[in-house]
Amino acid sequence: MLDGKYNKENEKEIQEYWSKNKIYEFKYDENKETYSVDTPPPTVSGSLHMGHIFSYTQAEILVRYKRIRGFNVYYPFGFDDNGLPTERLVEKETGKKAKDYTRSEFAKICHETALKYEEEFQDLWSNLGFSVDWNLKYETNNPLSQRISQRSFIELAKKGKAYQKEEPVLWCINCQTSIAQAELDSKESETTFNYIPFYVDGEIVEVATTRPEFLGGCRALLINPLDKRADKLAGKLAKVPLYEHLVPVILDEGAELEKGSGAVMCCTYGDTVDVEWAKKHNLDYIKVIESNGVISDDIKFIGGLYVTKARKQIIELLEENGLLLKQETITHNVNTHERCGTNVEIIPSKQWYVDVLTDKERYLKAADELNWYPTFMKNRYISWVENLKWDWCISRQRYYGVPFPVWYCKNCEKAHYAADEELPVNPLEKDYVGTCECGSSSFIPEKDVMDTWATSSVTPLINARWKEKDQKDFLIPMTMRTQAHEIIRTWAFYTIVKSLYHTGELPWKDLMISGFVLAKKGEKLSKSKNNSASEPNALIEKYGADAIRYWTAANKLGTDTSFSEDDIKSSNRFLTKLWNASKFILMQLEDYDLSEPEHILDVDKWLMNRFNQTQANFIKAMDKYEVGLARKEIDAFFWNDLCDNYLEIAKERLYQPKKHGEDASKSGKYTLYNILLGVLKIYSIFVPHEAEQIFLSYYKDKIGTLSVSLLELENKEFDKDIIEHGEKLKELVSYTRKYKTEKGLSMKAEIEELTLSVDEKDFDFFNNTRGDIAACLGIIKFVIIKGETFNIFIEGDKNGN
Repeated sequence: MLDGKYNKENEKEIQEYWSKNKIYEFKYDENKETYSVDTPPPTVSGSLHMGHIFSYTQAEILVRYKRIRGFNVYYPFGFDDNGLPTERLVEKETGKKAKDYTRSEFAKICHETALKYEEEFQDLWSNLGFSVDWNLKYETNNPLSQRISQRSFIELAKKGKAYQKEEPVLWCINCQTSIAQAELDSKESETTFNYIPFYVDGEIVEVATTRPEFLGGCRALLINPLDKRADKLAGKLAKVPLYEHLVPVILDEGAELEKGSGAVMCCTYGDTVDVEWAKKHNLDYIKVIESNGVISDDIKFIGGLYVTKARKQIIELLEENGLLLKQETITHNVNTHERCGTNVEIIPSKQWYVDVLTDKERYLKAADELNWYPTFMKNRYISWVENLKWDWCISRQRYYGVPFPVWYCKNCEKAHYAADEELPVNPLEKDYVGTCECGSSSFIPEKDVMDTWATSSVTPLINARWKEKDQKDFLIPMTMRTQAHEIIRTWAFYTIVKSLYHTGELPWKDLMISGFVLAKKGEKLSKSKNNSASEPNALIEKYGADAIRYWTAANKLGTDTSFSEDDIKSSNRFLTKLWNASKFILMQLEDYDLSEPEHILDVDKWLMNRFNQTQANFIKAMDKYEVGLARKEIDAFFWNDLCDNYLEIAKERLYQPKKHGEDASKSGKYTLYNILLGVLKIYSIFVPHEAEQIFLSYYKDKIGTLSVSLLELENKEFDKDIIEHGEKLKELVSYTRKYKTEKGLSMKAEIEELTLSVDEKDFDFFNNTRGDIAACLGIIKFVIIKGETFNIFIEGDKNGN
């Protein structure tokens, strides 16, 4: 039996019990439907914060729900331990850049650092009571994941869906690598529109630019065909200020009439629009910026300067030469690299791409074939796909990642791929054995590594052990992907692309999208922003895992929420109430023999039907992934129906069986036995430690089941008429309590006489329950009469009800 107070210190003991008894170990059962979860492998880029706890716990709550609903749950966990995020973590911790190490040395440090953080991550999830089968754990950089990632690449390359091409690419000058469109962020930045004179036939054509450092790479002057100057200037040559080379004046509807002066210079490459115009009008390339963010030595005046210094220098030169007509301060959005916040440049480079533009319609169709929770998140996906402009660049000029299994013929540059039995392979460490079609036997290994999303996008295939000898066909497709909304454009989209290419099927049936936890002023908690007020482990130590889980469960799926420690403090009130209510109930059940009574009292029938109604609403909400709404349903029953009303109404009957009769007492015990068990089943998904401890203290031996998590929650029918009787009973109790409060009376104060008027259909219920009602409310004379309406009359109360 339970004793003492609820103690969060017992959580560790419960976790050890689960581990020892392998409560959450997955065993495939063809007779049970598998519910499989594609859990987001957290990026190994630093410690986790409450934002991670929020989203991962919401998903884990759903997993526990599916388990008690009878599904065979496949719940793996992975760690995203390759790529730029891990590299940046190592650089931060060591204070040295990757380039300061040999490639093998840096990879070794990255691996060791990743293992350290992965152990911390696993401990945190375990401390939160996650029902994970850790035997299913994977890392995105382990041999299996590398093999499947490389196999995916080779298959796409052979299908022509992965290709190599040299063209302008989004480039981070800080991370020294290409990036994909999906990795772009944007920020507002204050800058100046600089109005400068281009000369056409000796006449000035004003051009406004925010990037005058690109004047040396100007290849054309563009004017909208609707511009009043268009006919006069079209086809002529314009002289570029300072550099004085001539460029053609081209008509293009992309030149905005209302922006700047209406005339715009096309340079190689100031932004993505420059890339489009250069392709469209077949303009030659002049290198302005090197990969390290320094202006090329070939550019006069500013060669060798970093971009910001070059801009300042060129503006000073324009002003000195009378070529700065005017300046306007403006605020505009600039593209940045989401990983480091550095402004992104565009530099021609040879990269590997995955074709995502050809099949855009298929990806749009996928949006309607998936179940989105919440539904409005589908619009974010659709908007992303509709606005795709570039194929997916998957190569990175970094060190720690999955290598491309490619060698190039030294003579003709043809790509040669590793055989499947060689995977995983690092071309830098293994020579290609063979002869090219051109006759050469000399090969150059690929040095680039894959984008981290190229690996993360195959997590369903990693879980299914795709094309391994022991492929798990039952995981193709998986049931559900849980993730945050900001990576719909990356993780969700790329996974859909890869799955359709490789299996012809969508990777999952359901998408569960969580919101952010906000620190302040709408700013999301972030490892990179270092704005997490409290570390999760410290909060677990202070309040316990169940308190954090209970807070998490209150929030609506997909919506952002602010975080305050006070929110967790309020969880303790519930945990104490559940413990104390359970302790009281189990005290009444000490001598209960588990037999069903011959007759169940009407008020007991009410509670059981009300619970069945609550359970049905709970199941309905959880089936829609509405964790917050589901918790609200069970909370209302627990606090209002069970604790505030029924336990008080049935208390004397339970305490004094001789007064009320053994059969009446047995009816109450039967009711409490089943109701508490049902309540524990439901609450086990929110507060599993406390629910388990209460279950083990009494029900385990009675039922012969090792864990409350292994019981099944069944949808049961309920009688609405009986529930309506109960609602009126609660109204009677509430009115009488309010009467005593207003009169300044104790709740134990007796009422000389109370008359209750009820209609025909309610009469028997109240008449059969009169003993419990009188005992609960302290009514000496309790009169029940039949009437047309429900009314309460207390002697001395002039108002009535």
